[in-house]
Amino acid sequence: MFGINFWEFTVLLLVGLAVFGPDKLPDVARQLGRFVRTTRRMVNNARAELSEEIGSDLPDLNLRHLDPRKAVKDYVFDVLDEDDDEAVDDKKPGHRPLAKDETPPYDVEAT
Repeated sequence: MFGINFWEFTVLLLVGLAVFGPDKLPDVARQLGRFVRTTRRMVNNARAELSEEIGSDLPDLNLRHLDPRKAVKDYVFDVLDEDDDEAVDDKKPGHRPLAKDETPPYDVEAT
């Protein structure tokens, strides 16, 4: 559900018992459940209000596309794909692979 397996849940339960004690743990769990429900409700209301405000201007709006990490990742992969295509398709004039035992060019003034 939250990406927590059985052992992680058990550790969290034991830490909760140690911190809050067996008397207050049910109250804390109840408050946590209310907090999660309230947060979900607020997020769903915000999404509904955003899609209502945008209306038919952007019918295919996906909020995941607004994530900056995803935008950067998509851009980087697009650029890398373009570079791969150029490397295969376009050979630069005057550039050739070195023959066996050939020394690479060395410019004394450039170094």
